[in-house]
Amino acid sequence: MAEVPKVGESSTSSYFSGFKDILCDRFAFLDNYNRFVKRDKPLPSWSESDVQAFITSDPVHGPVLKTAREAVNYGLVGSAVGAVTTAGVCWKYSKSPHGAVLALGAGAVFGWTFGAEIGNHSLQLYKLDTMAAQTKFMEWWEKKTEGRS
Repeated sequence: MAEVPKVGESSTSSYFSGFKDILCDRFAFLDNYNRFVKRDKPLPSWSESDVQAFITSDPVHGPVLKTAREAVNYGLVGSAVGAVTTAGVCWKYSKSPHGAVLALGAGAVFGWTFGAEIGNHSLQLYKLDTMAAQTKFMEWWEKKTEGRS
């Protein structure tokens, strides 16, 4: 049943507040990263050796993070293949430089998306909680850089 607006409240404001609540529920996973992103002093950059140290030190979340990092390679390959093929086809049929550049960019985005999906399925990332692994890494890095490790 539809919610009846209160006295002095328009139906559009209740509509938008309901829409805002829906969006907050759908994107609640972003709250996991807020304490790392919205800091007074940002976390320092980490290197590949820092990530490898975490992977070897955490037997639960380390392998998950390693698998998630391997999935990026599928996206990179897909991006390269998508960019080159769409730009090549565009150039072959139109000989338009600006069209080929736009096709290169769009092909890279589409190829990244398809490559990421292929990586997701081939490495079975849908069975893993990659967000928890990334959050644990950020917590570990925060403790390590603050000297509490």
